[in-house]
Order: sequence, then C-alpha cells, then structure tokens
Amino acid sequence: MPDRHLIDVHLLLVRDGEVLLSLRRDADPLFDGQWHLPAGKVDAGESVLAAAVREAREEVGVHLDPADLRLVHTLHVTAPGLEPRLGLFFEARRWTGTPVNREPDKCSGVDWFPLHALPDPLIDYPAAGIRGYLAGTAFGMLGWDLPPSVH
Repeated sequence: MPDRHLIDVHLLLVRDGEVLLSLRRDADPLFDGQWHLPAGKVDAGESVLAAAVREAREEVGVHLDPADLRLVHTLHVTAPGLEPRLGLFFEARRWTGTPVNREPDKCSGVDWFPLHALPDPLIDYPAAGIRGYLAGTAFGMLGWDLPPSVH
C-alpha cells in the first residue's frame, strides 16, 4: 500500500431537511448500486474549496461560491486494501442551478432523501460523514483499530 493519505471532499447539498445523493455506477461491486454524496479527490495543486466547487459542477451541475461552503465534519478513513484518506465534508449553504446527473458513466442517477431516513444501501464512508454532520461532531474515524481508551 502506498505511503500516503488521499484527501476527499464531500458535498452536503441540503434543502428542506433533505440531502442530495448519487447512485454509484462502478465496476467494483463493493460500490456499484450504492448511494453516495457528490464527492471526489483533491487534485495536486488544488485547494479543498476549489475541489469542492469543481466536484459540484462536474458531478451534479451546480455552481458554488467557496464562501458558501462550511466544513461540517472531518473523517479519517481506512479499509482493507484501500488507501487511507481524510474526508472533508462541506455543507453548501447556497448554490445555483438544478442538480442533475452529469456523470452517467459513474452514476445511475441523483435524488433527494430526508436526512433522518437515508436510503439503503448507502456507502459507509459518506454515511459516517452524514452522521457526524447531524451529530455536530467535528471529527471521526472509520475503519481504524483503536485502543479502547480512544473510542
């Protein structure tokens, strides 16, 4: 496994108590047919805010002003066979445009779901970030073996 950590940005587009999710289309059966937040990796030389703005435009066709993004949760994630990553979850307080599926090769569709009645299956990574957002916790960990005193 490479000796690095990836940085991902996740977008919580929330309106009237509902969050926008995308249905993954993926060659990996672990993720295919599961719901996920609009998200992506931060590119080299790109700020996390620029990445969030880019991902919103690329994946769901909405335009964001970085000033309207609020960091609501940070999640340190690992899983067997996957590279460790740091996920930054941003709530978009405003956006322009109507969300649509702009990546049909990676996504079967997008839909709105009540924050307190999320669909199944929902990938664990965004689910943990959404739980952190709802609980108002700044930081969480997923997949790491921690000593009992750290939990």
